[in-house]
Amino acid sequence: MVIMAENGFWPSRLIGIRKSWDTKSVNDLQDSYGQEWTYEQRKMLEYTCHTAFFISIVIVQWTDLIICKTRRNSLIQQGMTNHMLNFGLLFETAVACFLSYTPGFDRGLNMYPVKFTWWLAALPFSLLILIYDEIRKYLIRKYPGSWVEQETYY
Repeated sequence: MVIMAENGFWPSRLIGIRKSWDTKSVNDLQDSYGQEWTYEQRKMLEYTCHTAFFISIVIVQWTDLIICKTRRNSLIQQGMTNHMLNFGLLFETAVACFLSYTPGFDRGLNMYPVKFTWWLAALPFSLLILIYDEIRKYLIRKYPGSWVEQETYY
């Protein structure tokens, strides 16, 4: 939604637009500001959104990986001393950068470069997941055997 809005397609404009969006013969589709988009321009924007979604998954996976390293201890207590885990985070990020920014992947995988600020759109979700899990772990430590532990301890 962030990328589409920054490029002129507000959410209200996107409702019901798929048929026109995917029609190759429509080369004058207007965005929310009245700018006309060709089929090729629209597809490039769409694939840029796909790439940003992929990047968002990578960012949320950072948090998932950090959360899974301990089931009870807080991240503050546990720390980030596992070098293989840290390497995995860096490697995952490097692969995402490679796939997003290497020329030629726009033809094969339909992956287009994304602005750095578009990487940040997933951070609130990652932060929310991290805060939720830290609260869950705190409640498990404070009230062992409680319903929180029984229902959320995996």
